[in-house]
Amino acid sequence: MILMGALLVVSAVTAAVGVVVILILLSHPPLPLPKIYGLIALILFSLAVALYCYGWFSVILGGPFPELCKSENDAGAELAAIKQQYWPLRSACLYSDGSTVEYVSMSINVVVCLLAGSALVSAGTSVFLRKRVGQSPGATS
Repeated sequence: MILMGALLVVSAVTAAVGVVVILILLSHPPLPLPKIYGLIALILFSLAVALYCYGWFSVILGGPFPELCKSENDAGAELAAIKQQYWPLRSACLYSDGSTVEYVSMSINVVVCLLAGSALVSAGTSVFLRKRVGQSPGATS
């Protein structure tokens, strides 16, 4: 739990510092495009990690999220257990009659995947632009 808290703090700070660095770079042209894309990748990946850690804490500390398990289901069976899974972030309410009500936070999972995918695309673009600049005529090895 301490590791996830530290990861949440570090990723949030990294994203904030990345935004500040990009703002500084934007105010001092010319812009080094490969570095900008690299920083964007770092920011997006940091945001994905921070959002996942937030969802993880929601599952660990608050039970199923975003909804809470009811003490009885619609048929009147008592809550027997809560089963949690951390990827994808999901919780299930298990009742004494054998029924299960599952809550999946698709919004958190989808946003985490979109941020991580965008970070990969941005990192790939950064590498491509860096190699392209290195192969331009007149560049020395």
